[in-house]
Amino acid sequence: MPLPADPLYLTLLAALLAATGGVAGVLAGLLGVGGGIVIVPVLYHLFAALGIEPEVRMHVAVATSLATIVLTSISSARAHWRRGSIDVDLLKSWGPWIFLGVLAGTALAVMVEGRVLSAVFAVVALAVAADMAFRPEGTALFKGLPRGPARVATAGTIGAVSAMMGIGGGTLSVPTLSLCRFPIRRAVGTASAIGLIIAVPAVIGFLSSGHDVPGRPPLTLGYVNLLGFALIVPATVLSAPLGARLAHAISPLWLRRAFALFLALTGGRMMIDLLG
Repeated sequence: MPLPADPLYLTLLAALLAATGGVAGVLAGLLGVGGGIVIVPVLYHLFAALGIEPEVRMHVAVATSLATIVLTSISSARAHWRRGSIDVDLLKSWGPWIFLGVLAGTALAVMVEGRVLSAVFAVVALAVAADMAFRPEGTALFKGLPRGPARVATAGTIGAVSAMMGIGGGTLSVPTLSLCRFPIRRAVGTASAIGLIIAVPAVIGFLSSGHDVPGRPPLTLGYVNLLGFALIVPATVLSAPLGARLAHAISPLWLRRAFALFLALTGGRMMIDLLG
């Protein structure tokens, strides 16, 4: 179905998408989340307001979010790299397994119903929010990072679930690293680079899928909506360095609280829609 032709409506829509990109960019730099935790629910509800079919709504939101994360992660990772907060050894150790997890998660995402993707998003977001909000600062379950098969399973799961949620990996990697006594600022910085490992193969998978699926929004290639991508990306790239500066200016406690708040709001909203 075509977008409404009313110029005022289109102007407001463009402004909302650009504002979403700005907020997502700040969060990408601040929390290492790639911005998807904001972009996915906003796109989902915008598509609902436009009458896009529920069967494809979440797929397009997830795919478009991942497309924006490619450029957002580059901007955010560069800012964190200049501050020395990216752990290169961790990227080398976890990167290949995250990549394989992304391939599996993307393959699964294009096959399941949109409600399944919504459920994954809501449940994981709420679980991580609860962990970050209620686990006392400085506590950890493990003395160090997982090794051997545990490392493979952890990194692979982060890649697979992140691809299905349309997020950059920070939503899972930051609390996981925190549980392993990894410094929060270094976890956030490294997560910004992990977002690129997740987004690139996932976007390729979503671009190559869904071409014969009816009910997709206009200007959608595969499952990636080009209009949403074009309006969101400039704002995310410009605002990500601001978030990186904020991450080094506020206390780790407030960083955790901000992370938990945004996850709870977005995950709770998605859960309400599922139950309703």
